[in-house]
Amino acid sequence: MNNKETPGIVSRILDTLIGIGLGESLLRAGTMILSIVLIGSVVWLVRLFYLQGPAAGSGVNALETEPTAVVARIDDVPQNIVDSFGGVPRLAQVHTTIPSRPRQEIVKYTVQEGDTVFGIAENFGLKPETILWGNYYILLDDPHALKPGQELNILPTNGTYHEWQAGEGLNGISKYYGVTPEEIINYPANNLDPGSVGDFAAPNITPGTWLIVPNGRREFISWSAPLGVTRENPASARVLGAGACDPVSGGAVGYGTFVWPANNHLISGFDYTPSANHWGIDIAGNEGEGAYATDAGVVVYAGWNNYGYGNMIMVDHGNNFQSLYAHLNGVSVGCGQSVGQGDLIGTIGNTGRSSGSHLHFEIRAISSWVNPRDVLPPP
Repeated sequence: MNNKETPGIVSRILDTLIGIGLGESLLRAGTMILSIVLIGSVVWLVRLFYLQGPAAGSGVNALETEPTAVVARIDDVPQNIVDSFGGVPRLAQVHTTIPSRPRQEIVKYTVQEGDTVFGIAENFGLKPETILWGNYYILLDDPHALKPGQELNILPTNGTYHEWQAGEGLNGISKYYGVTPEEIINYPANNLDPGSVGDFAAPNITPGTWLIVPNGRREFISWSAPLGVTRENPASARVLGAGACDPVSGGAVGYGTFVWPANNHLISGFDYTPSANHWGIDIAGNEGEGAYATDAGVVVYAGWNNYGYGNMIMVDHGNNFQSLYAHLNGVSVGCGQSVGQGDLIGTIGNTGRSSGSHLHFEIRAISSWVNPRDVLPPP
């Protein structure tokens, strides 16, 4: 059979298949075979191009001056991706982020130069009073007692720290701190076995054991000058030190308005914070700069204070207000002396329990403290 007869034979075969109803099936099969052949050809050409690269000296200079894309081969794709029909699966993270957990233990912190009770509390997510209550034997409830090198207890939660004494009962201690006995017993860091504690009135707790009282509170032990030190009754300040005065009759009376007691009007570290036992403001100033009477009045304390204020002056303004100036380098007035508003009464210093040169300044009413910033002119 020659080549000229081949088309005729193929034509007769096709006519026969169509005649018996297989034409449509034959067409679909042919289309599928053709598609497979074309796809295979394209894949073969692509693999050939990227596996071998353009032949050297092919003259395709434009491609040589452009960045070459890196195409992954089938063999380079991880098997779990090849086997996935629902899209590319999420790959594992190289680093695992562990969620932070609440701290349960007490840590020690060494005070650094420039630290304050407020700054330390903020860094550990605590209230300033918790720093004081956790370190009474070191700070004596006085934020000014902070010194570089001190090692502080940092509680894991806001509250107080109590050293168990012989004869104490859980009912009384918990009531004193404003919590329930169960809150103390069940706090994990206290390591108390509820089954072994026994009777709350006489619990089985070893004297000398330190207990965290979560959310506990107590009154501060007062280290500052008492309220109500007036010209008629200055003797209430005798417990403070040698600067106490005798009663004074008459003398200057204030205007009821107040001026800044220093040239600088900036707060230096400590603001008025009763919750942290700080009842005044600390005004920035260098040693030797002037301290001035905030209003007219009579000096009712002038000299050394034994409870942390260092050199201190108190002025009774005769109108139910007194003012206090502490940590002074020098005192320029004496007991019973009348002073006018703005008069120089001393110099700023760093005496007593002080965290640096500044003027600690308080304004007091007969039975309460006043936030000086509420009555002073704007800075």
